[in-house]
Parts: sequence; C-alpha cells; structure tokens
Amino acid sequence: MAQVFRSVQKAFRALEQAEGVGALVRRSIGVRRQRNFSPFLLLDHFTVSHPSGFPDHPHHGQETITYIQQGMIAHEDFTGSKGILRPGDLQFMTAGKGIVHSEIPVLTKDAKAAVGLQLWVDLPKNMKDCPPRYRNLRASEIPIAQPNEHLKVKVISGKSYGVESVKELAYTPVDFYHYISDKEGINFVQEIPENYNAFLYVMEGSVVVDGQEYPQYSTIFYNANGNAIKGVTGEKNTEFAIIAGLILDQDIVQHGPFVETSPEKMKEVFRNYQWGINGFEKAINWESSIINGITEKDITNFESQPKEK
Repeated sequence: MAQVFRSVQKAFRALEQAEGVGALVRRSIGVRRQRNFSPFLLLDHFTVSHPSGFPDHPHHGQETITYIQQGMIAHEDFTGSKGILRPGDLQFMTAGKGIVHSEIPVLTKDAKAAVGLQLWVDLPKNMKDCPPRYRNLRASEIPIAQPNEHLKVKVISGKSYGVESVKELAYTPVDFYHYISDKEGINFVQEIPENYNAFLYVMEGSVVVDGQEYPQYSTIFYNANGNAIKGVTGEKNTEFAIIAGLILDQDIVQHGPFVETSPEKMKEVFRNYQWGINGFEKAINWESSIINGITEKDITNFESQPKEK
C-alpha cells in the first residue's frame, strides 16, 4: 500500500500546571485547546517527588497508560493489586466499571523525582462496565527497532520498521512508540492505521514537520487523512512519542476520572461510587498502604505482600 502522509491539524506547547497532591504536569489533551482526541481523553507529562503524588482516587469507563522515564512509582488499588513501576516500565490499567487506586512516587536514595507520561483512553461503550484489570509491561519486554545508527524506536504497542510489540495490552486499540535520536536532521516515518487518530509529543529536543519546527513539550495533532506520518529531528538529542488509537464513534461525557456516553449514565456512576455498589463495593473504607508515602527500603516488603482475596 502506498504511503499517504497525514497533514497537521493543530499543534501547541503544553504549559506546566499543578495536579494531584504536589505534582506538576504538562497537559496537552484534556485542556481547553484540545478537550479530547478520540479515543484519548488526557495526556500528562508529569513530574512528581516524594511525598507528593496521586493518592487514593477512583476511575470508571476508561483505561490509563502510565510510562515511567525516571524514578519509580508505587501503585496499589482496592482489588489488592500492587507493584512498582521502574524506569522504562509501563502499566496498562483498565478501570472498567470501577476502581480506586493510588499512585505514589518512591523516595529513592538519590531523591530524584518520578517523571513520565500518563495517557487516559476512552473505552468502547459496550465495555465501560467490564471488570478492572492490569497489564504491566516491563522495560525488558519492549522490542526496539533501529532503522539506522542515529535512530531507535521502542515499540511499546504496534509495529514500527518491521518490529512488532507485545500483544493485547489494552482493550481500546492503541499504538505507542518512543523515538530516540542522537543527531539532528534524521528522517523518520511511522505508519498509522487509517481509522486511528494520531499525535506526536516532543519529550526532548525538537522535531520538524512540513518545514515547521516544534520545540520540547509540543504536541502535534494530525488529521486522519493518510496512513503514515513523517518528520525530521530538529536537535542533536531528540526524544518523542508517537501515539495513535482507534477512533470511537460515541459521545464523551466526562467528570474528572469518570467517563460515560450520556448524562444519565454518568449519574448512575456517581451514585454507584457514593453508595459503594455496582463495582465500587470495595471502595467503602478502603485506604491504600502507600497513602502516606513509600521509600526505597520498603519496596521488597511491599512487593512481597500477598494480593487480597
């Protein structure tokens, strides 16, 4: 199939804002300039240091993808699932009908902040009440494509330069690639399914698309009018994510971490959470063990504790 390159719909640079308890995020989806981009509901480039974090909070009707670039994040939820995300690791969480969880940075010996990306993805309307589940993808499980000596691609989900990822990470189909280059002027091409929306987020350096240079923290949103995107690295050390997902033909009604397709459905979700029913039964009086923080010396004990029945 001949490659048809997509045109740029819009682009802007994410500004830093406070979120959670003491966290700083650069948000480029879920803001006034880009409320959503089906199936995507939110994109945060976060920086969070102990003892700040994202303590006990609920979700419904969506999936979250968390990618750790620096530091460590501890995770725990009311199903008993828990674990540590280390640099290069990802977690694919399906909230489904309901979950309450906590995401807290680990206080490490070097006291570095935890830095990474978190993406919220809408669930198809017929799956919004599915049971919650997790899939952790460790850095060692991510295949790497290397089209030339100055470009490598971590193929988190999808296929890039002939290299395919681990399968079945999320219910809503999402492709996720982390591009890394050590030289200016390196060309890149990424194929995208025609029925997917796609965007590019610049984590470091800059990229040039159609003659326009986009600096660090820029997000480029593409029109769904082709099957590939292309560009050129704009600086010596450049890193960016290309993320694409199946366009869902459904309404989005969102209140914070709750996502539904109608106001009536949203009222049901609020009632379920307030009353502790229909998926939120375990939320009643539940409190995570990491709500007051976790240190590096606590990790072994935390990971070895058995999952609740």
